[in-house]
Amino acid sequence: MTDVLTAIAQVAILVFVLASMIGLGLSLTVQQVLAPLKDARLVLLGLLTSFVVAPAAAWGIAALFGLSDSQSLGLLLLGVAAGAPFLPKLAQLAHGEVPYSVGLMVLLMVVTVGYVPLVLPLLVDGVTVSAWDIARPLLLLMLLPLAVALAVRARYPEAAKLAPILNRVSTTALALGIGAAVIVGLPAIWDQVGTGVLVATLVLTVVLLVVGWLLGGSGRAQRSVTSLGTAQRNLSAALLIAGTSFVGTPEVLVTVMVASLLLTAVLLLTAAELGKRAPAASAEG
Repeated sequence: MTDVLTAIAQVAILVFVLASMIGLGLSLTVQQVLAPLKDARLVLLGLLTSFVVAPAAAWGIAALFGLSDSQSLGLLLLGVAAGAPFLPKLAQLAHGEVPYSVGLMVLLMVVTVGYVPLVLPLLVDGVTVSAWDIARPLLLLMLLPLAVALAVRARYPEAAKLAPILNRVSTTALALGIGAAVIVGLPAIWDQVGTGVLVATLVLTVVLLVVGWLLGGSGRAQRSVTSLGTAQRNLSAALLIAGTSFVGTPEVLVTVMVASLLLTAVLLLTAAELGKRAPAASAEG
């Protein structure tokens, strides 16, 4: 049964990523995605919160809660890896600036590919990370579908009519994937109760949400995106590194898995709450 649920979770998340990227590409123009990134201050603050504040917070919080070396490393992996396909969906739920969320997502993913292999060996002795191993799934499953969909939208504007359908597919797939993943991960989550990992992850998420909100833009729509984008870590990259570079210490992978589930749940609830509180005129989708 566990194998079946794992397969369902994997397929559902894959469908979510592809449907999200294609749907976003069909609903937006290249100009809309790039426009917010012309604000140098906004870009610099986004990079600062995701690649300086987040790793430092992960390291400090792990030390504060007295996590084991393996648990601390798992939290640090989440801290150094930024950019994820969930961000535009979170922006939609929060009624944030969706085009900015796509641009920020792409920027963070591209920087992560070069940043993690460079920085992680400096923080952890004896670890090597392949930039291509991180880049390959991001390029094939996210950036390529997004680029193709943007090109189709530019050539055939009427293709935008398909975006709402793909958005519904992505939402359904996300719910199914997270539901299956939570059921599969319940034993691991239960085992981590009392170790400090769950509380440390919760505190890290809250800290990054607050920092992202305070530093992230001139209006509510941008602040909500930067806040969620700072807290939403690149779970696939963190899981990849944990599963390949730390095979001998499975607790690292378990920590990343458990933290990823909790982080995703908190961000979905936060985005939904932000959406409820958003003025009607600021809704972006």
